[in-house]
Amino acid sequence: MLLSPLAAHSADLTPMAPPPLVPVFSWTGFYVGANIGGAWANNSWTDSHFLTNFNNNSTNNTTNNAGVFIGGGQIGGNYQIGNFVIGGEWDFDWAANSDGGSGAVIPAVGTIVATNNNRWITTVAARLGYAFFDHLLLYGKVGGGWVGNNNLTVTNITTGASLTCATFTNCGNNASGWLVGAGGEYAFAPNWSVKFEYDFLGLGRRTFVIPATAPFLAGDVFTSNNRNIQEFKVGVNYLFNWGAPVAARY
Repeated sequence: MLLSPLAAHSADLTPMAPPPLVPVFSWTGFYVGANIGGAWANNSWTDSHFLTNFNNNSTNNTTNNAGVFIGGGQIGGNYQIGNFVIGGEWDFDWAANSDGGSGAVIPAVGTIVATNNNRWITTVAARLGYAFFDHLLLYGKVGGGWVGNNNLTVTNITTGASLTCATFTNCGNNASGWLVGAGGEYAFAPNWSVKFEYDFLGLGRRTFVIPATAPFLAGDVFTSNNRNIQEFKVGVNYLFNWGAPVAARY
């Protein structure tokens, strides 16, 4: 009985266990995901002989914009240093057809319209971002991109005559250019994130020549200027994190 108070006092002096460490989320690792969104192509066709811009009814250098639905996927990797995140990403998106134009009236020739379809868009870019509150990543990206298109056609609506890419000189179906973009990504679970992103893809000038044997505009040189594509996408990623947190806290 005499030892009971001492035993109780000793029990009171037993140190309490510290709370468990809570790992800080890390963006380091690989990821794969899917996206959907929209793309807007900016393009203007100019005929060297008539100096007439196509897909509109004006002789000024105005442009034609076409919006399409896009959808595809992306794969990439990140490495986090403190709050900074560096990495790279490759994405590929199918594009709904974007074909049509109002045409340009050329005296003694007819109403001419130049059309083509964008089929796919793919980009490869480096990313640099900053992580806020562990789970929110804001980033910019820079790199290059490629666009595949087909069905390039010049049609005389007045006569019904049509010329396709196969009859032109220097007529290719793919185009490349430079890419800049920015976006944000939020990890709502240890291995899942949602993202939104805007990209600007600047494309090189495209030129082709109508053969001398063509039924109209024979020998004319067509030039496509101010070519670019703007994209806005939302998506989801699955993160294969390496499991090593950048820090830990109570």
